[in-house]
Amino acid sequence: MQTVAVVGTKKAGKTTITENLVKELTKKGYKVAAIKHISEPEFTIDTPGKDTWRFAQSGARTIISVAAEEVATIEKVQIDTVRTEQLLRKCKGNDIVLIEGLKKRLSSVRSIWKIVVVKSREEAVKALKSYRPILAFSGPYNAGGISPNIPYVDGLTNPEKLSVIVEEKLLKK
Repeated sequence: MQTVAVVGTKKAGKTTITENLVKELTKKGYKVAAIKHISEPEFTIDTPGKDTWRFAQSGARTIISVAAEEVATIEKVQIDTVRTEQLLRKCKGNDIVLIEGLKKRLSSVRSIWKIVVVKSREEAVKALKSYRPILAFSGPYNAGGISPNIPYVDGLTNPEKLSVIVEEKLLKK
């Protein structure tokens, strides 16, 4: 299973680029998993007052919600106690995992390629020092030419081309 992290600053387009990549890779027949880092400290996926929320409030550390077309697992843990490998294991059975965010944790993890979404030249230059390895630049700022070995592809308007880079580098055997 291959992994790509889509990283960058807030409001740069990471979610849209990740969404576009999921669509393009799924169209090509790949099984895609997505991991989303949510940075708001008080955020919960659960709905206050609902049964699963009540179970958690009662002390359950793992809550599994089973519906007609969805199974959701809620685990009450501190993110700093969960290793990246544990998150990736939850995605087994997929061809590729796209991670949106977790930029500090993943910045220098060499086994995970990064698509760096940038809004300015300064962000692109800083990214060259912060992230390893970089698969491509994307986003509102055209970072083409910042590094001769790293292509720029606007994943907001040309997700097909970005998916081709992911496919050729990581998925074709």
